[in-house]
Order: sequence, then structure tokens, then C-alpha cells
Amino acid sequence: MLKFENVSKVYPGGKVAVDKLNLEIQEGEFICFIGPSGCGKTTTMKMINRLVKPTDGKILVRGENILKKDVVELRRHIGYVIQQIGLFPHMTIRDNIALVPRLLKQSKEEQHKRAEELIQLVNMPMEFLDRYPHELSGGQQQRIGVLRALAANPPLILMDEPFGALDPITRDSLQAEFKNLQQSLGKTIIFVTHDMDEAIKLADRIVIMKAGKIVQVGTPDEILRSPANEFVEDFIGKDRLIQAQQHFQTVDQIMNSNPVTIRPEGTLLEAISLMRTRRVDSLLVTNSDNVLEGFISIEMIDRTKNYDTPISFIMKTDLPTVKENTLLRDATRNILVRGLKYVPVTDHENRLIGLVTRTSLVDVLYDSIWGEEDSETLRGEA
Repeated sequence: MLKFENVSKVYPGGKVAVDKLNLEIQEGEFICFIGPSGCGKTTTMKMINRLVKPTDGKILVRGENILKKDVVELRRHIGYVIQQIGLFPHMTIRDNIALVPRLLKQSKEEQHKRAEELIQLVNMPMEFLDRYPHELSGGQQQRIGVLRALAANPPLILMDEPFGALDPITRDSLQAEFKNLQQSLGKTIIFVTHDMDEAIKLADRIVIMKAGKIVQVGTPDEILRSPANEFVEDFIGKDRLIQAQQHFQTVDQIMNSNPVTIRPEGTLLEAISLMRTRRVDSLLVTNSDNVLEGFISIEMIDRTKNYDTPISFIMKTDLPTVKENTLLRDATRNILVRGLKYVPVTDHENRLIGLVTRTSLVDVLYDSIWGEEDSETLRGEA
């Protein structure tokens, strides 16, 4: 979708704003540029629609050099959202949204239909289309600014700190709403922000810049787990990194490596005896090669009158599993969200190698939220 090839911007007097930048952005990606003030992130974004003209290098949009395109035509096919919103106060919301389609000479009917389609995407009432900007709240106006950028159905949208002037609650709501909107529409987004939490929440990949150069590019997970250098660590912040390291623990760090198992050819009577001895209310069923075949619980046994029945006759086989390198947040989804007591850990051949329980996950969540010392106190009080 978008490619920077040795792109530089040097201002009169020799000030280098962007220095030999190289980057490829795929169709449908949500890219956040972030860095300290003066790092070149906004300049980089503005070069894409030629609000700032590159000094050297090429910027290609779908293989076409933007410097060889008519600048007006270029901008009409790139959405642009800024912090100040920029709605025209004398125009209705309908006319504000339809501004670019009108410039592209679409019919009135097409313009009105597009405005109606878009306002429904953000769950705003249809009657808002006939209001004026001053009749809307700041968050509602910013939604309209986003819709205006989408009106001509551009493949690429540039956003320059669009939510920065909003209150925290409105900003959080708009971030979630816009991320969902972007994923459903498949647009490529270039988003400039100074807020690391916002970048982590929204981005498919984050581009961290310093002094006109890219310092690190990666997914939020990659950057939080492996900061490229001390500058990135300081920029992310110590507290956020500590939380991230806890958040990105893997299953093998907390799993029980000795789960209680029984063979499928065993009887229910044998299962009851084993449960009583090991003080558990369910058993994992594995074959002679330790391949996980299912599970059996005390409730399932209680519904069966004949205790000589083989376990294989009543065991369930639809138990979710995870791998040892699964992130704890994904295991949490399996256990806490689905209401399970535990989830087995298996290798690539479905051999049982461990067990993650609800209790062990909750302990990790306590440590992540309150810290190990406070968690011990809480558990002691409980």
C-alpha cells in the first residue's frame, strides 16, 4: 500500500526533520508513529499527502510516486483527520461529511446516501445530519471528522493526534470505536500520537522515531517485550514495561507439570478411587503414548449407574487446550471467559505436558495488578 524509500526532509538552514526513512506499510494495516516532540513523526505523515514536500527519496502509494501525481487529486483520495477537526460551522453535518464526494462531482443523491451510510457506522442518530457543528459535543464532532475522511472511500487515511483534545473517557470510547471501524472497513491508517498507551491499544505496528530516524518498528507485543535500546525503554516507561513482562508470561511458566490422568480403558470405579486419593473432581484421559483423548468429571460419573463402565464410554473430548508457549492472556481467555476450571497444555502431537488452572491464573492476575507483596497479604487475609 505505502512505501518510503530513503525519504528525507531538510528545511532551510540545514535542519533535518526526517533522515533517510525506509518503511513498507501493508494494505489494511494500522500504523502508529510515535516519538518525542520534534522527532519527525508529523512531518513524515504530512509528506504522504504533500502538505510537506520531501527533499529526497520516494513515497509510493500502491506503486505510484506521489510526487508525479496532481496534488489536488492525490489529497482527494487520501482521508485526513486532525485534532482541530476542521468542520465548517456554516455547513450542516450532512454537507460536512459530503464535502469530498461533492468535490469529486458525485450527485446529490449519492452524497446524501453516503452521509446516511456513514453516520450509521458510528451509531449516531440520522437527525444529526441536519444539525450544525456547534450543536454537537466535542466527541460527536470528532466522529464527524472521521466520517468526512471516509466519505470518498479512500484506501488510505492519515490521522494527526485526532483524539488528543478530548477528555479521557470520550477519547477511550472513540479509540475503541475507531479501531473496530478500521477493522471492519479494512482501511490503511497512518496515525500520529504522543500517547504510548493509545499506540499500544490501536496499532498493528508501532513506529518509534527519534531525531528524524526510525528507532524501532514492531507490533505492540514485540516492542513491549523487546525494546530495541535504552531510548525505547525510557520512552515506553518502566511501569509499563514491568506490567508488560507480567502480561506476556507464557503458559509453561505457571503450568502444573504433573496433572492427574487415567487411561480410557479404565473403569469408573477406578476413576472414583483415583479422584478420592488425589483429592480432585475431574481427570484427564490419556492413552499409552500420553496423547490427550478427553476428560471425565465426578458429575459425569454420578449420572452413570454402572461403575464397571469403561471411561471411554462417557468421557468428553471437546476440552480446549493450549501450547506451552501460549501467552497467559490467551490462556486466560480459555479459562476465565469460558468459565473453565483448567485447561490442559499439549505439545504439537497433542501429548499432555501440563495443566493451567484457574487458581494459578488468578494468582498471576493478582501479582500483575497489585504486586507480589500485596497479593501475598490478600491471599493471607482470604
